[in-house]
Amino acid sequence: MSTPKTPPITFEPEFIELLRDLFEEKIVFNNVIGLKIVAITPERVSGRIEMRRELIGHYGHNRIHGGVISACLDAMGGLAALAAIGARHMDESPEQRLTRFAKFGTIDLRIDYLRPGVGTHFDLHAEVLRLGSRVASTRMAFHGADGKLLSTGAAAYIVS
Repeated sequence: MSTPKTPPITFEPEFIELLRDLFEEKIVFNNVIGLKIVAITPERVSGRIEMRRELIGHYGHNRIHGGVISACLDAMGGLAALAAIGARHMDESPEQRLTRFAKFGTIDLRIDYLRPGVGTHFDLHAEVLRLGSRVASTRMAFHGADGKLLSTGAAAYIVS
């Protein structure tokens, strides 16, 4: 006898819009660097950043600054953890779930720079490896416009 499969969790549009506003507007630094959400699911989040002159780290090669890469990966790992927390508490209203993020913060971050960050835009992805009652562990990826993996990250976030 087979076990019935649980249907996948889908976020309501209101929750996605509240999370997008928090991430893209209220976290002002994300707005300054131009980090935008592309997709949010309980399992994975995606984002994009357009290359701009203000983000150049090496003027001779038009390379994005390593600090921008690190900040983007940290933000995306955090967003993945927020999505997982939101999915865990679907019995609450979207506004109630957002209040759970008040004590959220990065406690550990590792970035590996694999290739120079050169391109017109960059795509980012993140997923939660484990969501505990106090700590969430994530992994992140930073890709060039051609799809090549440029940097990876791993992070832990305090969630309680």
